[in-house]
Amino acid sequence: MKEQFAQQFAKRRDEVMQMMGGGVAIIPTSRESVRSRDVMYPFRASSDFYYLTHFNEPEAVAVLVPGREHGEFILFCRERDPEKEIWDGRRAGLEGACEFYGADDAFPITDIDEIVPGLLENREKVFYSMGSNDEFDSRLMTWVNEVRSKSRKGISAPTEILDLGHILHEMRLVKRCEEKALIHKACKISARAHKQAMKVCKPGMKEYEIEAEFQYIFRKKGSEFPAYPPIVATGENACVLHYVENRAELKDGDMLLIDAGCEIDGYAADISRSFPVNGKFSAEQRALYEVVLNAQQVAIDTIKPGVTWDVPHNAAVHVITEGLVEYGLLQGDVDELVGSAAYQRFYMHKTGHWLGLDVHDVGDYKVNDNWRELECGMIMTVEPGLYITAGSEGVDERWWNIGIRIEDDVAVTKNGHEVLSIDAPKQIDDIEHLMKG
Repeated sequence: MKEQFAQQFAKRRDEVMQMMGGGVAIIPTSRESVRSRDVMYPFRASSDFYYLTHFNEPEAVAVLVPGREHGEFILFCRERDPEKEIWDGRRAGLEGACEFYGADDAFPITDIDEIVPGLLENREKVFYSMGSNDEFDSRLMTWVNEVRSKSRKGISAPTEILDLGHILHEMRLVKRCEEKALIHKACKISARAHKQAMKVCKPGMKEYEIEAEFQYIFRKKGSEFPAYPPIVATGENACVLHYVENRAELKDGDMLLIDAGCEIDGYAADISRSFPVNGKFSAEQRALYEVVLNAQQVAIDTIKPGVTWDVPHNAAVHVITEGLVEYGLLQGDVDELVGSAAYQRFYMHKTGHWLGLDVHDVGDYKVNDNWRELECGMIMTVEPGLYITAGSEGVDERWWNIGIRIEDDVAVTKNGHEVLSIDAPKQIDDIEHLMKG
């Protein structure tokens, strides 16, 4: 790891330890996923662990011990093993943990049960996120109980186990410049893939053929993983919010909804685009698409520091409801329909979420029961949609099976906002021109 890069992660760890006010923080990484006896899924470190260590090997645990004489950042990991590395890939080892990842001390993961209890002695608090790993939860309690058994020797055990996420997730919510740059890069690669999908799309293809274009561009441009399973949904499938089968045939006259983004160094892009399979919007598709596009733009325009989280959603909902009334899919007064949430028949999700190391990133949306105010450095999605399923009561057949979602990734800036995914076309004329070839 380059020195400047190492300093970024050291700074994050220092900030966490300052907010801890003593105690010990224990952060295990993810467990490896096994598909069969000897086939492993690609490994990805847990986001909290990666945020503090940049270490992406399995069987690792980070321990932060503020004030420890021999160094505050301890990393437990696998030792170098030339024979196993021939089969399973290279390891950083204990030396690499210190040299490349900034650990003050590194110990074999096999020694963790012997060493951690000593680190907990005479510490009042343990910061740890309970509930995500039952096996590790039990292990932690075993360590604490081991220290408690030494009370007659004058050694005290921690009396509190505090949720590390309360501290860490607030930090992760406000992105640093280097984090924003990684998300921006992921957005640029993802936008290029969305363009490619528009260029190659034609009736008779299969959804998975379009998905393959994304996988190709992602890997070619340096992304190891999609940020989430891509949604490539044509016709009625576009009205299923989390459709991931991606097997159907693209039919002339249908809309295609694609929700796909890649990951760069752990940071996600999340972009949705919707367009006609044949490259030409019908009157009904155009009408509803413009409603969603206008709703998205109005929502984005509200984003700036000091605005509460719910404002973009409320702005989008009002525009969506106006459009549904205009085209006869809802009847009544717009304000009353908004108040009764009548729009939820056709728009049933929120207008966005936090974005970062997780595609649905950490961070509370409310603070003390009040919607949170946006701050410079936060990154969020803005993704209104309309989903008109076949057989919708009181809806003319010409609107059936039109599913539209338009999603962009937006950073809150000092004076407003920046759309990081702006390279992905979404204006009707731009889409039709691109698909015309």
